[in-house]
Formats: sequence, structure tokens, C-alpha cells
Amino acid sequence: MNDLLLEAQGLRKTYGDRVAVDGVTFHVRAGEAYGLLGPNGAGKTTTISMICGLLARDGGDVHIGGRSMNGDAMSAKELIGYVPQDIALYPDLSAIENLRFWGQLYGLGGKRLAERCAAVLALVGLGDRSRDKVSSFSGGMKRRLNIAVALLHEPRLLVLDEPTVGVDPQTRNAIFESVEALKHDGLGVLYTTHYMEEAERLCDRIGIIDQGKLIAEGTRRELVRAVGDRDRVVIGATGDRDALASTIGALEGVTSAHPSESGVEILCRDGRALLPRLVEAAVRSSAQITSVEVVEPDLEMVFLHLTGKALRE
Repeated sequence: MNDLLLEAQGLRKTYGDRVAVDGVTFHVRAGEAYGLLGPNGAGKTTTISMICGLLARDGGDVHIGGRSMNGDAMSAKELIGYVPQDIALYPDLSAIENLRFWGQLYGLGGKRLAERCAAVLALVGLGDRSRDKVSSFSGGMKRRLNIAVALLHEPRLLVLDEPTVGVDPQTRNAIFESVEALKHDGLGVLYTTHYMEEAERLCDRIGIIDQGKLIAEGTRRELVRAVGDRDRVVIGATGDRDALASTIGALEGVTSAHPSESGVEILCRDGRALLPRLVEAAVRSSAQITSVEVVEPDLEMVFLHLTGKALRE
């Protein structure tokens, strides 16, 4: 158990009558990327804010590398590198000046600070822009420098909160490559996202969170197995989508059918064989089908199966 970097047990946070996080429990090991996957507002940021000691917990315990956030919070925080959603850099300073500033706050100095600045700039691919002001950087470059700051003090657990929001595909791939390299070097990674493809690519295990609760957890294969051999059929439709979903939901072989913004999301067995009956159902409900897509089992289907709604909603 000595490779266990993070233990979060029974985390709970309320705001008045609203429960933002409700009994969330999971762990992260060295060399593992754990993804918290869920829609916006699911409780991901609140959960990691409690883990990092930025937000008081109403219940539950957190241990980082065996150190308690209750009794030894400062010692535990030393093991965490935190990358927030919002850019935490000084735009009027250069990249290297930002790193030196944050490095000194971490207690680094002299030759060691210089070595760490060079190392993290190389990792995120910004070595040739170290003297440029951050205000001249693109959004993706700022994201990468934010990650560099979090890695300066050589943490054992890297926490990334939606790190690819608003970045270009090239920067997104650069972030992925950096995370994969850090995992290979034994760093534990806690990664929040509402992008299914990111969780599938990066994360060894995934916790699906919705309305403040961790509703499922496992590897991608384990989670997809939960929906069996069902297909997801995505129908684009105009007209009364509620009526169409109700009609389709009554068909034999259909597990669930829910209206979406653009049509109906369906879980069923043998989706391709079901297509003629779906068209007939559309005619009966006075809806017009504009597109049909049969999707193999994936994390989107798992979320739909567990919550009755699409992950992106």
C-alpha cells in the first residue's frame, strides 16, 4: 500500500440546503491517472478543492502520501501540484519570472530553482519562450505554463482541473503527452474533465460523478461492461421529441429513450436491427428524423445508462 498517494474518504460539502458533494470516496496510486468524469456542475471542482485544502470539508477525510489533511495539512500540501481551471500567472512577468516567483514561494532557490525552471519549461515545450511576457502567450501556452508552475517543487500528486478547456488541439495533445510522461515517471495524477475522450485516453481508472455523488468507478473496460451488449442510438429529430422518446421507449428491446436538445438518445440491444421500427415510431409520433447514428458502447453510454441523461447535458 506504500504506493497509495491519495485517499479521499466520504467527502461532503453543502451550501445551505444544496449538497454539492455527497460522500465521495476514491484513491489514486503512484504512476496512475485517475479521472473524475462528469458534466459541468457535477461537483468535480468542489471535490478537488477539498482534497487540495482550498475548501473546508463538511465531512470526510483526505490523506496525501499517508499525511492527513486534518492533522498535518501543510506537510500533505507539499506533495500536491495543483493546476486550477483559471490561469494563475502574472501576465506582465515573463515565463521564467513567473516560475522563479512561484518557485521561491515553494521554498526553492539558487541552483536548484534554476534547474527546476529549466526542467519544467522543457517538459511543457516552452523553453524557447522563457523570456517572453505571459501577456504575449496564447491561451494554450498559458495552460502549459500553469502546469509547469505546479511541477516546480516535484510533487508526488498532480491535480489538474479541466486543463484543456478552451485550448487548441495542438496544445491539448501537448498536455496529454506531458501527463503520460509524468505517469511513466511515477507521478500520481488526478484529472477532472467533462470530455469523455480525454478520460478514455489518459485515465487508468475513472470515477463518474453526477450531482455530487460518485455513481460508478473502474477501468474503461469495467465501466462499459456495466451496460452489457447494449448499443446507443442517437437520433436527430424535429417535432415533438418527448412524444418520440415515449414511443420508442415502449418498443421491445429498448432499455431507455430520453429526449435531448437535438433528438432522442436511446439504449437498446442490436441498434441496427431496430432501425426500421425507430422510423415507424417517428411516423406515429409526428416527428421527423434528420439523422441516425449507432454508437458502440463507450463512457457516454455508461453515463446515460446510470443517470438517464447524456454526459454533455
